[in-house]
Amino acid sequence: MRDGLGTIGTYRNRSLTEILMDDSRFLIRGGDFEPAYMTLFRTGELFRRSRAGIRHLQQCRVCPRDCDVDRLQNETALCNTGRRAWVSSYFPHMGEEDCLRGINGSGTIFFSMCNLKCVFCQNYDISQHQDGVEADAEDLANMMLELQARGCHNINFVTPEHVVPQILEALPLAVQMGLRLPLVYNTGAFDSLESLALMDGVVDIYMPDFKYWTAEDSAKYLKATKYPDVARRVIKEMHRQTGPLKFDENGLAKRGVLLRHLVMPDSEDNTRAIMQWVADDVSPDTYVNIMDQYRPAGKVTPRRFPKLARRTTSGEHQRALEIAREAGLTRIDERWTEVPAGLY
Repeated sequence: MRDGLGTIGTYRNRSLTEILMDDSRFLIRGGDFEPAYMTLFRTGELFRRSRAGIRHLQQCRVCPRDCDVDRLQNETALCNTGRRAWVSSYFPHMGEEDCLRGINGSGTIFFSMCNLKCVFCQNYDISQHQDGVEADAEDLANMMLELQARGCHNINFVTPEHVVPQILEALPLAVQMGLRLPLVYNTGAFDSLESLALMDGVVDIYMPDFKYWTAEDSAKYLKATKYPDVARRVIKEMHRQTGPLKFDENGLAKRGVLLRHLVMPDSEDNTRAIMQWVADDVSPDTYVNIMDQYRPAGKVTPRRFPKLARRTTSGEHQRALEIAREAGLTRIDERWTEVPAGLY
């Protein structure tokens, strides 16, 4: 019986490796993998992209907000980020999906000042404030190398939508100094196609979070009416660039799209529309993490946002999983029930 990588863990009495071998379409053997950016680095294209990215800051349309400010001169608008990126923190993150965190963690770099304004953001102090330190290209490169030295399995850029040029500026320096980890682009899916064009052949794993299907909910809770249209366009582009998520023999993600969807209170219709769209318009092979950790945070109070002022229930989460399967999605993330031997 084929599991189709629906569960990255033990299926009955079978090992993780046996499950991965079931469908070679989703397997990249360790010796066959190198980060996507290495090809661009060898040809000089990666450096050209870094220069092109910096030029995008001059009349900024790095994200769909299209603010048109000159960030090269430290003019700022909604993201309050000028020439340099603001980094809240960087560390080996053990809370990500198993296929990202492994046993040594995902090397997360948290950027401040997200370009979405989700009223319920659980990292509100990071995402909506100028938290942390300003980092230039050398600083970012050194962060990547430190995370690699600490054994992280990847470099995970969290809320990178507004700092794509700064990431691209730092990457050639990091590669010259020995960076060889896959790159994870961890986004709320409010990205510009122009920025994604710069990232084509650079990013190994795209991890968008498709939050709301309707413009009405997006305007109310994300402060971005055009969010659903943007998310649909960019997720399809991410899949075009990298395809369905693939793993090595140890179950570590190496390349492709990992789609997240946070189950929200009383939001079954949004979940149903998103899951059906993913199956029909992206790919039924899309790897999906349907998350159940919503809790009231950020600006949510019973008075201001009564619909969001409670946790989601286990029943709502189970129903979301059923909806995904009914839509035709089979590759749904679950926690490992074993630690792959190769990760010891």
